[in-house]
Amino acid sequence: MRGLICGPKLAACGIVLSMWGVVMLALLGIFFTTNSAVLIEDVPLTDEDTFKEAYDVYQKVGYNCFIAAAMYVVCGLFSCCQMKLNKKKEYLVQ
Repeated sequence: MRGLICGPKLAACGIVLSMWGVVMLALLGIFFTTNSAVLIEDVPLTDEDTFKEAYDVYQKVGYNCFIAAAMYVVCGLFSCCQMKLNKKKEYLVQ
């Protein structure tokens, strides 16, 4: 079948991991853009950074989390398409 790259189990695993990645990275993006104090250890700061620069770094890290979440959405859509192609293949074989 044309376009079929992975099997049904791998597609299901991709869907589950994509959903988890989207939720996790979206929450991290929200927390980073709201300058959560708990995440200060995860922000790449130097000793010379001022508070304004620290807030800018928080925003950049939050933006990167949203970009990564969008990439997980694309991977999830790909996995859904693979799942549908697998279902279609099973229907045609019978």
